[in-house]
Amino acid sequence: MASPANQRPGQSRKAQNSLFTAYVIAVTGAVGGLLLAVLSVADPLGFAHLRIAAHELTAPVARATRQMIGSISGIDDNISAYVHAGDQNRRLRSELADARRQLVETSALQEQTRQLKGLLKLQETDKMGIANGYLLTSNSTSTKRLALLSIGRNMGVAAGQPVRGADGLIGRVLTAGPSVSQVLLLSDVDNVVPVRRARDGLPAQISGSGYGDLDVRTLNVANNPFRPGDILVTSGIGGLYPPNIPVAVVIRRKDDGALARPLADPAKVDAVSVLRPYTPSSIEAQAIPETNGAMPDLTAEPAPRAAPASTAQAPATKASSTTATAPRP
Repeated sequence: MASPANQRPGQSRKAQNSLFTAYVIAVTGAVGGLLLAVLSVADPLGFAHLRIAAHELTAPVARATRQMIGSISGIDDNISAYVHAGDQNRRLRSELADARRQLVETSALQEQTRQLKGLLKLQETDKMGIANGYLLTSNSTSTKRLALLSIGRNMGVAAGQPVRGADGLIGRVLTAGPSVSQVLLLSDVDNVVPVRRARDGLPAQISGSGYGDLDVRTLNVANNPFRPGDILVTSGIGGLYPPNIPVAVVIRRKDDGALARPLADPAKVDAVSVLRPYTPSSIEAQAIPETNGAMPDLTAEPAPRAAPASTAQAPATKASSTTATAPRP
């Protein structure tokens, strides 16, 4: 008896049917392909319609296959995104933190540039400045409102000199060291500044409240003319502070005056200028022109006139002036 591996198809009815079916399919496919080839050559238009009909029949299968492939691809993308979500979040947070730091640095540089430009403009128009420096620290928790200035006696700074920023008055020098100084801020209770209202010159005085704001009191106790938004500038009365330096803006009225806020916040100011104390003698010294570093001699006698020409012209000058003031005969 032959083994099953070497058994001929004719000895099995099932094998014979399978072989016959394969032959029929092959012959049918070959004949169909031959007919389609002949039809494409003999009738291209009819063959095109036949091809479109075949596409219509296979389109649902293609759509279903496409949706299945898209769903599988979407699942793969979602899984990949879920796996890498942690790394992406960490990277995005790091980039956001870097962008915020750069924004803060840029804003700080812009503010510092604005203050330096303001001080430069003040130096060009005002000759009261002695030296420029930076506020290193400001103390707002102690009973004394103080700030540390980056310059001292090495730059000509001395106690009692006013200190201002680009936006307004900061305070005055309390003590001066070799290279640093202490500044008594406006908000200190021991700092009193004579001021006037910018729009009409109303005199008043401000003093520190000890907690950051300023108390404003008018010289006329019976009248309280202050309104929120009033700008106060130094008046120059009593010396020390030069006039017309912006000091504060009124934020609220009170029964005995008003509450104001300094225009120059020491916590935000970097660059400041130390000024000469304001005295009438310093103003007169600025008003007198210099002559090669020496003051002009006001007691010297005038030079003698040159002679006959000016002497001869004197009566004519007198006559001409008399003619200009009196009617002609």
